[in-house]
Amino acid sequence: MIIYLNSIKIIGTMSENNQIFKHSGLNDFFSQHAVFTIEELDHFLLSKGSLNLNTRKSLLAYYCKKGRIINIRRGLYAAVPYGSDPSSFPMDPYLLTAKMAKDAILAYNTALNFHGKAYSVNNRLLYISSKKQLNLKFRQYEIKGIITPSVLSAKGKEMFGVAVFNRSGVELKVTNLERTFVDVLDRPYLSGSWEEIWRSLESIEFFDLDQVITYVFLLENRTTAAKVGFFLEGHRDVLMVEDKYLEKLKELRPKKPHYLSQNRCKDCRLVKNWNLMVPLEILDKSWEKQ
Repeated sequence: MIIYLNSIKIIGTMSENNQIFKHSGLNDFFSQHAVFTIEELDHFLLSKGSLNLNTRKSLLAYYCKKGRIINIRRGLYAAVPYGSDPSSFPMDPYLLTAKMAKDAILAYNTALNFHGKAYSVNNRLLYISSKKQLNLKFRQYEIKGIITPSVLSAKGKEMFGVAVFNRSGVELKVTNLERTFVDVLDRPYLSGSWEEIWRSLESIEFFDLDQVITYVFLLENRTTAAKVGFFLEGHRDVLMVEDKYLEKLKELRPKKPHYLSQNRCKDCRLVKNWNLMVPLEILDKSWEKQ
């Protein structure tokens, strides 16, 4: 076997070259990249002057066999901490989700969880991407991609309200609380029951309301504007919502009654301020009476 590391050609069997692998710098790479793609590994190898497809293949096979890394799916790997069992070591699901696509943005209930505002923990993780992606099931987690709203793509505003974090060497793009608030109301079917949604959103103490309004207008969805206005009006004291924000949202509210949830067209009441048919369970907060 011929292996190129640091521009030095090594000839021998894998077992004969174990010491070379130990000093190749890959252990440092693994410690700095809890989850990594083939492209990231190639970039690292190229920086060491040793990019070769056969080399990469041998390296991956070697470290998988040693239990230092595991293959999550084609082209995606996770580094296993020293002393951990590859089959059961704790995996950070946010890192996996962030690596599902180059433009992956953690969103909806997953963003609420990340920010510590979800009412309950969910093993289904959601991310936004410009292209349809394959879903992934890994251990107890189900990771699903959602197509970026076309109106945002058309305006080049995919990154509006997105914060960037570094976590265990992995860059995480996550919708901030303002965008998450609007997104969850825009597509409530992605974030669980109304009790889950309402309790989660009510745990948020503050919003930059100017950013909320700007994002609502970017989406150009009258029903979403009405949902956001309805929620803010009902929490105006806690969130210090001034009339100017509600009046702005009313400019975009539906001209005729719309249902707050297309899946709940029964047991609703019209809220005239917003031309919104709201389920009684929300108006009455029935979950608080259980």
